Amino acid sequence: MKGFIITGAASGLGWATVQELAKRFDGQAVHFGLVDFDREGLAKNAAVLRQDGFEVSEFVADLSSEAEVAELVAGLQEAFPSVDLLVNNAGITHRSVSTQTSNAVIRRVMAVDYHAPVELAQGLHAALAAAGGTVINISSMAGWMPVLGRAGYCAAKSALHQYFETFREEVREDGIKVLMVYPSFVRTNIEANALSGDGGRAKHKQSTLGKVQTPQWMANRIISAWLAGKERLFPTDKTLLGAWLYRLWPKLFMKQMVRNFQVELDVARANREALGSEASKG
Repeated sequence: MKGFIITGAASGLGWATVQELAKRFDGQAVHFGLVDFDREGLAKNAAVLRQDGFEVSEFVADLSSEAEVAELVAGLQEAFPSVDLLVNNAGITHRSVSTQTSNAVIRRVMAVDYHAPVELAQGLHAALAAAGGTVINISSMAGWMPVLGRAGYCAAKSALHQYFETFREEVREDGIKVLMVYPSFVRTNIEANALSGDGGRAKHKQSTLGKVQTPQWMANRIISAWLAGKERLFPTDKTLLGAWLYRLWPKLFMKQMVRNFQVELDVARANREALGSEASKG
C-alpha cells in the first residue's frame, strides 16, 4: 500500500493535490495522511476519500507549535511504516513591511513555512527511505527574490530552498528524492488569510504579478513533475522573468518591484501617520 502524507490538506492547493493524487491512483491501494488545523475541513475531505475506497488517517495539528509538530511526527511514524510521498504544502504569509511586523509574526511564519517541513522530513526519514519516497516542498518564487511586504515569508522560503537543496544530496543514497516547487501566485487561502504586522488579518488588497492560477492547475503540474522524476518545478510566467531580472539587473528589478507592490509602502505610510496622530492626541 502506498503512503501519501499531505499537510494543509483541508483546502486550497493541499486538497487539490490530494484530489489529483486520488485521480491518478484511482483503484490502487493508497493510505492518505491528511494534516491540517481545520478539523471540520479535514473530516469532510477524509469522508470523500473513504467513499472513493481509500484508507485515510486524519491529523489535526498547528504547525506553528513545536510541541504539536513533534506529536504529529510521532503519530505519522506509527501510522505509516513507509512513506511514498510527503507533501509539505501548509504555509502562511504576512503582508506588512518589516519595521511594522512583530517578532511573533516572523517566528510563526518561519515555524510553519520552514521548521515544520524540516521536522517532518527528518522525523519521517526512515519511512521515506523504506519506500524510496519523495519529499515535495511547496516553496515560492519569493524565496528567490525579494517582495515588498513579505520579508518574513521571503526569508522562510529562502531557508526552505537552501535546506532541502542540501538535504536532497545528503539522502540521495538512501533512495529519497526531493521535488522543490516554486509557484508564483495561486488562488488559495494563504493570501486571503495573510497576517498583518500585529498578527491579525491583513486587510489591504493583495498585489500580484503575472496570472493567478487555480489550485487544480498547479496540483496537476506538481504531480506530473513528481511522476516524471523532476527535482525542481518553476513557473512559466512573469515571476520567472523577475527572478532572472533580479540576478542580472537588481536595481532595475527593485524599481519594478516597488512599482508593482507600491500598496505595501502606502499602507505602511498610512499606519505611521495614524500612529503619529494618536500620539499627538495623547
